[in-house]
Amino acid sequence: MFNSAEKRKPGFKLALFGTVLAVFVLGLGAFTRLADAGLGCPDWPGCYGHMFWPDTATEVEKANQLFPDTPVEHDKTWPEMVHRYFASALGLISIILVALAFKYRSPEQPFKLPLFMLGFIILQGMFGMWTVTLKLWPQIVTAHLLGGFTTFSLYWLLTLRLSNNPWQLPKDVYQKVTALKKWALLGLIIVACQVALGGWTTSNYAAVACPDLPTCQNQWLPAMNFSQGFDIFQAIGPNYLGGTMDNESRIAIHFSHRIGAIITSVYLIILAMMMLRLGPRSPTQRMAKIVIIMLSLQVLLGLGNIIFKFPLAIAVAHNLGGALLLLVMVTLNYQVQTSRSQ
Repeated sequence: MFNSAEKRKPGFKLALFGTVLAVFVLGLGAFTRLADAGLGCPDWPGCYGHMFWPDTATEVEKANQLFPDTPVEHDKTWPEMVHRYFASALGLISIILVALAFKYRSPEQPFKLPLFMLGFIILQGMFGMWTVTLKLWPQIVTAHLLGGFTTFSLYWLLTLRLSNNPWQLPKDVYQKVTALKKWALLGLIIVACQVALGGWTTSNYAAVACPDLPTCQNQWLPAMNFSQGFDIFQAIGPNYLGGTMDNESRIAIHFSHRIGAIITSVYLIILAMMMLRLGPRSPTQRMAKIVIIMLSLQVLLGLGNIIFKFPLAIAVAHNLGGALLLLVMVTLNYQVQTSRSQ
């Protein structure tokens, strides 16, 4: 995908490393959330007053005295803190990328994007803090999840820009690719909306609301409460661990995510067919195949969640699959927007 090192801009390798690290941060975040470890450390930025987490019997006893309402659970403390440290490392990389942008500042060197990324990661860190201090408010948890996906996408976008490798297309193919711009952008928006639906599903513990396929609660159209399920101003009480919604509200959220998956799949298949028709000389043919592969994997992981009763490994993989599908759409849009005619 990337061209020779001579054409790459300063910071390319660091941005690529940051993208890889962002995958781990997303995976750890998904594991933490899905293992109900979001409150594994009831304080912030430490864990029960520790830089890492309480380990010895003495430390655990003291921690339990300080936080009697949330006793130490070893299987939940370490995922939370490891996630925090990986996320902090990502922030450090962003600072270095900003410094490189200043050092090599020129019209060809991305400057605004690294600055925006650093500001966004600071905001993302605040959402991480609020996730803990506000006891898993679903609005904050969803925003934090979407912030993680956005951070991942921004790192990849910066990597693409620093790679300095736009598509070089024959004139006839270039004209056809240019016509794909609005369709590729709509595909990105649809995938982003589906990711948001998935985030709202997990943050409201609605993943298990429909445990059967292809029906939901053994009905094609079960009773659903959309107004409460999508009420972002809901009163949630002091602690949202486990959720407080009734079953009909959770079914509405889960059912919407299923419908969203169908819409996303149909649209991306049509988009891939449009790209395949551009001919074997076009790099869009390779992108079309990647879109189909990632979409198929994501659909299979989603089905696997229900068929195998929501095992943690598949649930985490489904989250990462959504992130990678989003990255494919970011790549497609970047290449379509920056393609050049030979």
